[in-house]
Amino acid sequence: MLAFRTFLLVDIAALFLALYFFVAGIADGSVSSFNIMLWLSVLGGISAIIAVGYSLKTKDRRGPANAVLAVLALPAIAAALFVLMLLITQPRWN
Repeated sequence: MLAFRTFLLVDIAALFLALYFFVAGIADGSVSSFNIMLWLSVLGGISAIIAVGYSLKTKDRRGPANAVLAVLALPAIAAALFVLMLLITQPRWN
């Protein structure tokens, strides 16, 4: 149950982060008619992962629900740990 909740929270955080960049892109004009379908497919894919994972959990299929949610959560956790490592160690890139 802890894995499901953790994966779900990470997936929701990833969705909010993607929504933030989408809205910021609309505001500054970088999201246009040229790439709006790419943005909508990314947002729809993240939403579908969350919806499928939650619907599997409501049907008492926690193993498959965790697997579906882990598809997005594990790379998001790895990316967050990488950014945290960069903030802590402050490497020199030159």
